[in-house]
Amino acid sequence: MTVAFGGVLALCEADLTVARGSVTAIIGPNGAGKTTLINAITGMVAPSAGKILLNGREITRLPAWKRPRAGVARTFQNLEICSNMTVLENVLTGAHRLIGYSALDSLLRTPRFLRGEAQARSMALGDLAFVGLAEAADLPAGQLPYGSQRLLELARALALKPDLLLLDEPAAGMNIRETRLLGALIRRIRDERGVTVALIEHDMDLVMDLSDQIAVLNFGAVIATGTPSEIQKNPQVVTAYLGE
Repeated sequence: MTVAFGGVLALCEADLTVARGSVTAIIGPNGAGKTTLINAITGMVAPSAGKILLNGREITRLPAWKRPRAGVARTFQNLEICSNMTVLENVLTGAHRLIGYSALDSLLRTPRFLRGEAQARSMALGDLAFVGLAEAADLPAGQLPYGSQRLLELARALALKPDLLLLDEPAAGMNIRETRLLGALIRRIRDERGVTVALIEHDMDLVMDLSDQIAVLNFGAVIATGTPSEIQKNPQVVTAYLGE
């Protein structure tokens, strides 16, 4: 896949396959094209060339707002929560996308609407429990500690019931303990929810401990893929990124 902004190539024939049910880390220097890759997968930027396939279905030209229903969810490098809404309400913004009632149902408070609301609330509470935030459901999201706000973003993404979860620097700003808990949670997302995870991350300890596969980007191209041990031994990667 190629993505160009004007005459600048942000991605240059980047080719990456993420195995279903795996955790794949995407690493590389700043400006390597990592976030552009996620933005293309989620429909926030349009590829200049190439295709994006999810479970064998091409989604390259699918509008961004339709991609969650296709099975794609993401979190952002900078927190994107609604601070004045409760923790539960934040997660409901994700769960509501999957509930099949119309605006008219909502206006008239039909039985379909009431069933849908109950279903959404139940799913959202389940996602909060999964990430360890059930007891904070009724708190304003802005009152949560930073690390818990990161977990809230994860819960909201999980509410979309994704096949592919994209995480943009999920450990940014976390301390060592929080990062370890995050790593354990991502494993549970893979193992218990069956979700394929691809993450951008600069914490190399987390990347090496967590990943089934690592893809290395440099100047918009994928220069290497492999297991953590293979990547650590790859001289091209060491030169481009690890600096050793």
